[in-house]
Amino acid sequence: MNHDLKNKTAFITGAGGGIGRQIALEFAKAGATIGVADINLDHAHGVCDEIKTLGGQAKAILLDVTQENQVNQTIDDFVAEYGALDTLISNAGIQIINPIDKLAYNDWKKMLAIHLDGAFLTTKAALKHMYAKNSGTVIYMGSVHSHEASALKSPYVTAKHGLLGLCRTLAKEGVKHNVRSHVICPGFVKTPLVEKQIPEQAREKGISEEEVVKNIMLGSTVDGEFTTTDDVAALALFLASFPTNVFTGQSFIASHGWSMK
Repeated sequence: MNHDLKNKTAFITGAGGGIGRQIALEFAKAGATIGVADINLDHAHGVCDEIKTLGGQAKAILLDVTQENQVNQTIDDFVAEYGALDTLISNAGIQIINPIDKLAYNDWKKMLAIHLDGAFLTTKAALKHMYAKNSGTVIYMGSVHSHEASALKSPYVTAKHGLLGLCRTLAKEGVKHNVRSHVICPGFVKTPLVEKQIPEQAREKGISEEEVVKNIMLGSTVDGEFTTTDDVAALALFLASFPTNVFTGQSFIASHGWSMK
C-alpha cells in the first residue's frame, strides 16, 4: 500500500518529543506538512529542525491543549497558512502515579483536562475545517489502558477509556463528512514519560526498578519487549493514508501481545 502523504497536512499535539516526535518525522518523510504543536516551544522547534533536515516542511506551534480559545485560534491559523487540515493526531499527555485514596483532586482534573478535554477541543476545532472540505482523519493516542486497568493510574485509565467513546462517536457523526477516527493503543513505550514512572512505581510498590520493568511494564507481553515509537508512528501512518473508512471507529493495540482484544 502507498503511504504517500504529499500535499497533505497533519497537526500533531505533544509533538515535541516521544511518540509525537516520531509520528511527526514519519509523516514528514511521507510528504506531509506538519504542525508540530507542544507545550514546550523549544522542543517543537527542535523537531521542526529535524524535519527540515530531512527536506520536509513543518511549523513549530506553542499550544496548551486545555485552553479552548488558544486551540481554536491555533488550528484556524494553521489552516489559513497551509490551506487545509487532513490529519489530526491528538497525542498530548502526561502521567501522575498515585493510588486513588492519595490522589489530589487537582491532579485528577489536570490529567483529564490534558488527555480528554484536549482531545475534545482539538477535535472540535479540526472538524470545522475537515467537514468543510469533506475529508479528514482524527487519530487519538490511547493506550493498552484504554482497554485494561492498572493500579496507581486512575485518571490516566479513565481518560484513555474515554477516548474510545469519543472516537466511536466521531466515527458515527463524521461518516457523512468523510471523516474517520481511530485510537492507537500502545503498550509501554520507553519515552521520558514512561521512564519517569519506573522509579515512581518502584517507590510506591516497594520493589526494585528492574522488577517494575520486568514484572509490571513488560510482564504481560509475550516477549518482554517495549513497544517502540517507530512501531506507533508506522501504525499512525498506515491509518492516516488508508484509502477507505473500513477501520473507522476502531482501536488498534500495539503491545507485543499484552491485552489481546
